Amino acid sequence: MNPTRKRRLIIVVMVLIAAAVAGGLTVFALQQNMNYLFTPSQVQEGQARSYKTFRLGGMVKEGSIQRSSDSLKVTFTVVDADGAMPVEYTGILPDLFRDNQSVITTGHMEDGHFVATEVLAKHDETYMPKELKDAMAKAHKGRKVAETGDQPPAATKP
Repeated sequence: MNPTRKRRLIIVVMVLIAAAVAGGLTVFALQQNMNYLFTPSQVQEGQARSYKTFRLGGMVKEGSIQRSSDSLKVTFTVVDADGAMPVEYTGILPDLFRDNQSVITTGHMEDGHFVATEVLAKHDETYMPKELKDAMAKAHKGRKVAETGDQPPAATKP
């Protein structure tokens, strides 16, 4: 093999190795920032054991919400079809948070209960943000878009 080809081969191999290392580091960094969603029964089965931070999703059990009288600490139970998980949260809860409401909480496990750093409550299924409604109306010129809320109906062409 002549020296020019050998030099080119070495450069190509070095570039491939550098690309593989960069790709591996990128995947590793992205995995550190991902939040996986688990249900209470999956957490109880141990599927979330290897994750430091994850999301817990389910329904707020009726009658389980207990608010502290001297702080913003709230405890409640998130349930799914087969499991229940006690959750502790300190902070202001969303307005839509209530019994029998779908929630997603972000946090970690601590001594057999979930310590949440964020609580998201599911909104009404018929809700549509104004920006999305406007974009859909523009995309479907002349077709009626499903109306929600107190906004006037979209004009339709005769």
